[in-house]
Amino acid sequence: MNYDIITLEQATELQNQLCQKLSGLTLSKEITTIAGADISHNKNENTVYAGIVVLSYPGLELVSYALAKAETTFPYIPGFLGFREVPALLKAWELLPVKPDVTVLDGQGITHPRRMGIASHFGVLTDTMTIGCAKNKLYGTLEKDLEEKKFSTVLLYNRVQEEIGYVLRTKNKTAPVFISPGNHVSVPDSLEIMKNCVRTHRIPEPTRLAHEYVNLFRTGKLVPGYHRCDTQQTLW
Repeated sequence: MNYDIITLEQATELQNQLCQKLSGLTLSKEITTIAGADISHNKNENTVYAGIVVLSYPGLELVSYALAKAETTFPYIPGFLGFREVPALLKAWELLPVKPDVTVLDGQGITHPRRMGIASHFGVLTDTMTIGCAKNKLYGTLEKDLEEKKFSTVLLYNRVQEEIGYVLRTKNKTAPVFISPGNHVSVPDSLEIMKNCVRTHRIPEPTRLAHEYVNLFRTGKLVPGYHRCDTQQTLW
């Protein structure tokens, strides 16, 4: 897959096409594994380092991880993150001999003007359950102000007042995260799953660990490929 030669007009049209394949129904509630996916890169370089960590669910014990890198010249443009990051993430995904039941990506799901954030983009291409967990809001209107206490939530709505996601406070008096379905999961189920992934950090465990592992990979402390882990290793 090569997005480097695509124009923004073509990328927008592709997002509209992919959106037609989205499913907002939860594929399965029998979740035993959950993955986190993230990328890292050095400033002013075209190499993208991708990582996917697989955890048990709901225990959140590390099962395995896959690391891969790819080259891209597609720029970082809000709303088009998938075109820069998904090709590298797919390389890591292909390394996993057993796919996780659901994958959480560091970014938006359907909380996007064309419902095609990186979690939706990745979910459609892999035809799997995905959830977006973003650090910042890209799109949507809050139903009300968010309370300061842990596990407070408010709904996010699009322009036609459809429920598209949640704002979730993961720690008292700490900036929230933005949860939305990617593919094959409903809005309420995406929140329930992510609440079960909150421990002591602001970022839920799947994407928090993916971020740590991919940065270790980028800095040469981990090597590419698929790695099986001690399933007794806990992550907090």
